[in-house]
Amino acid sequence: MKILVLADEESKYLWDYFEKSKLKGIDLIISCGDLKPQYLSFLATLSTVPVLYVHGNHDGVYEQTPPEGCICIDDTIYVHNGIRIMGLGGSMQYNSTVCQYTEKEMKHRVFRMLWKILFHRGIDILVTHAPAYQFNDGDDIPHAGFKVFRTLLDKLKPKYFLHGHVHLSYNWKQQRECQYNEHTTVINGYEKYVFEYK
Repeated sequence: MKILVLADEESKYLWDYFEKSKLKGIDLIISCGDLKPQYLSFLATLSTVPVLYVHGNHDGVYEQTPPEGCICIDDTIYVHNGIRIMGLGGSMQYNSTVCQYTEKEMKHRVFRMLWKILFHRGIDILVTHAPAYQFNDGDDIPHAGFKVFRTLLDKLKPKYFLHGHVHLSYNWKQQRECQYNEHTTVINGYEKYVFEYK
């Protein structure tokens, strides 16, 4: 199954120069946040596959203008063709705007998800906006990752961990794809990236 991951910056390749053939073979679209709602609505309208999303720290506009035709997976587990996808949007809190959380608040969100995780007997893909603590995150507070995400990766061992927030253009050390332990492939969805779910 081919999955298109998006985050942080609208792709001109998909939006400004869109052709339906560019989405040929894509089975699922997942946004890791900080994208214009009109962009996601555009993709949902012109594709025939589900478009899932979590909130980024700049997605306060979604409250008034949610992406039409898309499915918010924040704080829930969405199952697509048997694949269990868990969403936890937002970033580390650094000011008073929406979609920002302290470590304690994010732990509380995860705690409230435990019964869903038990019901679904685990997850296959973890989708977040922020990265995990000291794994693809930044040195500053706004781009720091959450420790509880590492706990989830250690305990649930999902096949994939998709995130955004830390742009690949920030520095040359950022990785598009890497491994966390032997169980989980980590993908930074900055702009666009297609991978084959195995």
